Amino acid sequence: MKTELQDHKINIKLQLSALWTGVMFLYIYGDYFELYVPGKINGLLNGQNMLDNPGKLFLATVLLAIPALLIFLNLMLKANFAKWLNIIWGLFFSVFTLLVGISSLSAWKTFYVFLAFLESLVTAIIVYKSWNWPKSI
Repeated sequence: MKTELQDHKINIKLQLSALWTGVMFLYIYGDYFELYVPGKINGLLNGQNMLDNPGKLFLATVLLAIPALLIFLNLMLKANFAKWLNIIWGLFFSVFTLLVGISSLSAWKTFYVFLAFLESLVTAIIVYKSWNWPKSI
């Protein structure tokens, strides 16, 4: 007797929310693992790092708040608005993380380039799924 596993169709809003959650985990792991790069902690302690002033720190906070908010917003917003938010921000973060990854090429930052590639891949999937949002009949 052959049995098939039951497989439910997952709502697009849940899919997008899960994808943004995955992106956030990749961002967090990248920032955490970067702490193991030689000299990084010293740069944080003496203020010699990429976020070396309040304006840059605030901008980085706003940028990373967007994907975090999209986890929730995908579940709460009307489909049309959510679709375009995902396309716009998905495109932005796909390009942004690719550029960050390319600019980080070094032996100690191979992990960062890998994560940037994965982040860009996931955000590209977000754009694709949003563009092809299922229609009601």
